[in-house]
Amino acid sequence: MEIWLDSAKIEEIEAAVRWGIITGVTTNPSLMMKAGTADLKTNTQRIINLVGGPVSAEVVSDDAAGMIAEAEKIVTWSSHVVIKVPITPQGLQAMKVISEWPAKVNATLIFSANQALLAARAGATYVSPFVGRLDDAGHDGMEVVREIATIFSIHDIETKIIAASIRHPRHVTEAALAGANIATIPYKVLQAMVRHPLTDVGLQRFKADWEQALNMSTK
Repeated sequence: MEIWLDSAKIEEIEAAVRWGIITGVTTNPSLMMKAGTADLKTNTQRIINLVGGPVSAEVVSDDAAGMIAEAEKIVTWSSHVVIKVPITPQGLQAMKVISEWPAKVNATLIFSANQALLAARAGATYVSPFVGRLDDAGHDGMEVVREIATIFSIHDIETKIIAASIRHPRHVTEAALAGANIATIPYKVLQAMVRHPLTDVGLQRFKADWEQALNMSTK
């Protein structure tokens, strides 16, 4: 399973890239706002230069014509850019057109296997079920991921599943077990994934033992 970063903050992306474990990035208007920028093009291109892989940039129009017009501009930014389109009737129309250019489409705001299937049939390269928001609403977000993965496997659908709205490290493990191809992860969760109290204890013990061995060798 690939690891993507769910962020538009350059400093977070730079740090994650240094770890050598992310292969893509997802953004949205809310993340851009939190990053303190309204220049979607410049910030997206900076992110692409850092990652060298897929970076999702979201359209904000409500109608298919508006989404397509936005996408026509966004695809000129880079061959790595992915057009993020919401799963609505108008969004499906836009996905069908955009996917035939060719261009990569990330169907966002997926909350059911049916929505994912429709997006895949409309030409989406990726579908993004929002597991955390489903959990918040009293549903089982990972069960939706499992359903999508099963349907795609049975019917040989090549659309990839991005587990989105990841809230904690356990979500990442569960997404991998549920069959997600990608998990897009907030930087705070990524930091938590690498930490474990037993690792910290082990490092302290190794250091103490090594210092003791050095002291004994000098006597």
